[in-house]
Amino acid sequence: MQITDSVIDTRVKEWLTPFFDTTTQKEIKNLQNNNPEELKESFYKDLEFGTGGMRGIMGAGTNRINKYTLGKSTQGLSNYLIKEFPKEQPKAVIAYDCRNNSDTLAQLVADVFSANGIKVYLFSSLRPTPELSFAVKELGCHCGIVLTASHNPPEYNGYKVYWQDGGQLVPPQDGDIISEINALKYSDIRFNANPDFIQKIDQEIDNIFIEQSVKNGSFVATQEAKDNTTIVFTSLHGTSITAVPETLEKAGYKNVHIVKEQAKPDGNFPTVKSPNPEEPEALEMAMKLAGEVNADIVIGTDPDCDRLGIAVRNEKGELQLLNGNQTMIVMTWFLLENYKKQKGFSGNEFIASTIVSTPMMQSLAQAYGIEYKEVLTGFKWIAKLIKDFPENEFVGGGEESFGFMVGDFVRDKDAVTSTLLACEIVAFTKSNGGSFYNTLLDLYAKHGFYKENLVSLVKKGIDGAAEIKQTMIDLRDNPPKHINNEKVVLIEDYQTSITKNILDNTENTIDIPKSNVLIFYTEAGSKIAARPSGTEPKIKFYISVQEPLSASTDFYTVQQILDDKIKAIKKDLELT
Repeated sequence: MQITDSVIDTRVKEWLTPFFDTTTQKEIKNLQNNNPEELKESFYKDLEFGTGGMRGIMGAGTNRINKYTLGKSTQGLSNYLIKEFPKEQPKAVIAYDCRNNSDTLAQLVADVFSANGIKVYLFSSLRPTPELSFAVKELGCHCGIVLTASHNPPEYNGYKVYWQDGGQLVPPQDGDIISEINALKYSDIRFNANPDFIQKIDQEIDNIFIEQSVKNGSFVATQEAKDNTTIVFTSLHGTSITAVPETLEKAGYKNVHIVKEQAKPDGNFPTVKSPNPEEPEALEMAMKLAGEVNADIVIGTDPDCDRLGIAVRNEKGELQLLNGNQTMIVMTWFLLENYKKQKGFSGNEFIASTIVSTPMMQSLAQAYGIEYKEVLTGFKWIAKLIKDFPENEFVGGGEESFGFMVGDFVRDKDAVTSTLLACEIVAFTKSNGGSFYNTLLDLYAKHGFYKENLVSLVKKGIDGAAEIKQTMIDLRDNPPKHINNEKVVLIEDYQTSITKNILDNTENTIDIPKSNVLIFYTEAGSKIAARPSGTEPKIKFYISVQEPLSASTDFYTVQQILDDKIKAIKKDLELT
């Protein structure tokens, strides 16, 4: 609905009533007197659940992360749990990352749960998000919460909800819980904790989780190969420092060099502009250390340890940063190769990725004679596949945004196990006269050379949200007929669930949930997707281009052709 100034004024007045604490009221009054535009931003809408849960700037207001917005969400979730499991003792497990206020917000969530008679397991200190996913199933909980804003700037925090299977909320539970939340007033929140319902947990879960990570991430690298592998690791001030070094050590890797300047958890992320392993700048300190110790691989994880960025030695011996699609392709190949050798395929196996990731994943699945399943952006949809197809075995899969999942013992992207997997690939290929990077080139030669590029346009605030909305409207109302002089032959609109074939003017239905995504395919095999982010004030454009690449083709020649094609597409769509 259209939010008017009078609606904002009503919301502000409510937050100045005695129910809201004096600190909150003081912050609002300060905004009234000194920053009315910020006041408007804080109240013009309610925070919503997106692809990665609820994420926003910390502060007072309905559009901010604070004790009241999180309290209301937790109260609604409590109400739902009590209704959904009337004959059971509902149980929840809570974890949090390194962000400012994550510990106090986690305690607040625990307090609200306990006030509603829900048993709470609360981690005693920060933990990786994949460990929370694991703990939900391990402890037999009905839901899990992690306080995190992933790689967002320091002023952000967030709230992700997991269900009984260890995966994030998906339909129909998400809609039902949102309805419970929206039916509440802030005064309905029960803040009075019952300490008898809160139990702190610690290493008992850590040990089991790390054991399972080692079990699922270890394959065929010998101890000699591991001893000859030099690793540089950075936690980028995040939670992975609590699990990754120990996992690597227990798996037999001794030559692990940690970037000390970034090892201490710190929600201000003082050594990087953004704690995002997708950004080359975030790994600069790790790359420098790698040069000093002659590392074979560099790995950096985001603050909540569910995504990883890596660099490996290319055929010239130089450290080469890989994108999420490239890492995913090699990891998936390695899993499939070892699955084939160890078990053999029965025909019930599958790998999975997302609609905005590289089409090369489908080529890999076809090469091994297994099924490829494609879902919307967000690992909650991959986890849902595992739940929806229990008769099939999930081998692994990922998405372009640097997330990967090995098997299904964790039902979310998992940088702990994936870090170990990446090291296993480096150790194995090096001991056999190859490398991670040359394996990628071999896969290109066999399946065709795919190259992807992501453009993220930041559009903050009310005006930015309106601009993003209008961009998607314009693309739907006036879709491009040509992109970089390549005829558009197919359009997929995930909001209307319609695929339109331009060549024969036919339409088909898309059989996955609706989402505000448009994908354009050209006659030359290019793929361009447009999608507003569900967790950040951005609209994202995903570009994928391809060319055949054989053993006799010069890799760098084809790479330049594709780089030029991506540059031309960005110029044509005015994304530069």
